[in-house]
Amino acid sequence: FLQVCRSSPERHGDDDMKVTAVLIVCSCLVLRSLGKPQFPEQEKDPRFWNSWAQKTLNNALMLQTLNQNKAKNLIFFLGDGMGVPTVTAARILKGQLKGQSGEETQLEMEKFPFVSLAKTYNTNAQVADSAGTATAFLCGVKANEGTVGVSAAAVRSQCNTTQGNEVKSILSWAKDAGKSVGIVTTTRITHATPSAAYAHSVERDWYSDNEMPAEAVQAGCKDIARQLMENIPNIDVIMGGGRKYMSPKNQSDVEYPDVAKHNGTRKDGRNLVQEWIDRTKDQKGHYVWNKTQLLSLNPSNVDYLLALFEPGDMTYDLERNTETDPSLTEMVDVAIKILKKNPKGFYLLVEGGRIDHGHHEGKAKQALYEAVEMDRAIGRADLMTSIHDTLTVVTADHSHVFSFGGYTVRGNTIFGLAPMLSDVDQKPFTAILYGNGPGYKLVNGVRENVSTVDYQENNYQAQAAVPLTMETHGGEDVAVFAKGPLAHLLHGVQEQNYIPHVMAYASCIGQNREHCSKGSGAPGLRPVLSSIATLLTVILILC
Repeated sequence: FLQVCRSSPERHGDDDMKVTAVLIVCSCLVLRSLGKPQFPEQEKDPRFWNSWAQKTLNNALMLQTLNQNKAKNLIFFLGDGMGVPTVTAARILKGQLKGQSGEETQLEMEKFPFVSLAKTYNTNAQVADSAGTATAFLCGVKANEGTVGVSAAAVRSQCNTTQGNEVKSILSWAKDAGKSVGIVTTTRITHATPSAAYAHSVERDWYSDNEMPAEAVQAGCKDIARQLMENIPNIDVIMGGGRKYMSPKNQSDVEYPDVAKHNGTRKDGRNLVQEWIDRTKDQKGHYVWNKTQLLSLNPSNVDYLLALFEPGDMTYDLERNTETDPSLTEMVDVAIKILKKNPKGFYLLVEGGRIDHGHHEGKAKQALYEAVEMDRAIGRADLMTSIHDTLTVVTADHSHVFSFGGYTVRGNTIFGLAPMLSDVDQKPFTAILYGNGPGYKLVNGVRENVSTVDYQENNYQAQAAVPLTMETHGGEDVAVFAKGPLAHLLHGVQEQNYIPHVMAYASCIGQNREHCSKGSGAPGLRPVLSSIATLLTVILILC
C-alpha cells in the first residue's frame, strides 16, 4: 500500500481531491493492517517474556562482584551527535538490516553492563557544540563552545586568551604514563573531537593557517594541523581524513589531482605529512592514504602509523568506495593490533564523526548507517580485547533535534511512513522528523506531500518544523555505556567532564594515582574504605 501511496495521482498532475482520496485509502489499509500481529508468535506467550527477564535478572545479579582490576587499556568511542533517539533508531536499523523487525535487537554498546547519563552543556552554552564537549570528555574540564583543549577562561577566536589556559587531555596523560595512544575518526583528523586530544586552540575551525586570521598567526597561535605534529609528536596511530590541511597551498591531492577544492591549504608552505614521514622513517613509521595500503601493513612491523584517507572528511559509509576507503571497523582493527603490542597498554579514541554530519544535513539515513557502522567497530574492539583489563566507554558529545514517532507498527521500516495521515493537512508523514533543518519544504505554500518523493533514498532530507540551512544540536543528556575495570563508577547522571577522570583513575594515569601504589590498581581503595569504617566505629563507641 505504501507503493500505491507513492504512485498517487498527484505525481501525474491530477487534482488535490484525487490525491486526498488515494491517501485516505492508503491510510485505511495501514490502519487495517494494525489488527494483524506484526511480531513473532512466541511473543504471545508470557513465558517468553518471563524467561527473558529472568535471564536478564541473573546477569544483573552477577554484577554484584564488581570489576576492580586496573585498566591496562582504555578505549573511548564517541558517536558525534549520537543522542538517545539516534541510538534507538540505529538499534532498529541494525535489526532490520538482518531481516528482523528491529525493535528487539541489541547494539553492541547496549550489551555493556553499566549505563549512565552525561550533561552536555558548555560553560557558555545550554545546547553544546562538539569542541567544548570534546574538551570536557577528553581533558576533564568544561569549556566554552568552539574552543578545544583550553579552559573556559579562553575566549573563542581571541588568540591572546590561549596562553596559560591550555589543558591536557587523557591521551596526553596516557602517553606520559608510557602507554601507546591512538586516534581514529571518520572526520578530518583536525576536526573538533580529535583535536581536543592534542591541540589547544581558541577556535575549532583553525584547521590550517589558511583558516586563521593574519593577526592570530602573527600573535603566535598555531593552527590545529601543526599542533597535531608538534604538541605530542609521538602519537602512535593517527587515522582519518584531512590531507589538505597538511599540505602546501595549491599542492594537488594524491587521490584527486584535478580537483582544486582538494588541493593543499597551508600558507606556510610546510608539508606536514612529509615531515612526519622523515621523522619516523627509522622508527617503523608508515604513512598510507588508501585501504589497500592500510590492510597490507603487518602490524607487528608498525610502531607509528599516519593514515589520511581523504582531503577533508571521509565519505559516508553508505557512499564509501569499499575498494579504496576503509570502514571504521577496519581502521579500529588495525589500530588495536598496533597499539596492543605495548606491554603497558594503550589509550584509543575512536570517533564515529559523521553521524553528526548526517543529522546536520537532515539526512537521517546517512546518520543512522554511520551509527550502525560504529557499533560494528565496537564489536570488533570487544573481540580483540578483554573485559578484565580493558575499560571501554561509548558515549556521544551531544544530541540532535532528531526524532521518530507517529505510532508506527512493529517492524515498520525506520525510514518509512507513519500509519496515519495528518488530521490537519490530510497528508502522510515519515516516522523520522527533525525539529529544524534543511528538510523544511513548502510546495505551493503548503507542506510537501512525502508520498510523491522517494523518502527512503540515501540522501532524503526528512521534513523539519523550522527552516534552517543546517539542523542544530539537541540539548538533552546523552547515554554513557561502560564495561571493564571500574566501569561502575560511570553511574547516575554526571557532568560530562567526569568521564576522563574515571578512565584515568581506572588506569592509574593522570591525577589520583595514590590508590595504585597499594597493589594492582583499584583494589587499593578497599583498605582506605576499611580504615574509614574502622575509624567511624571507634568514634561511635567512644561517643
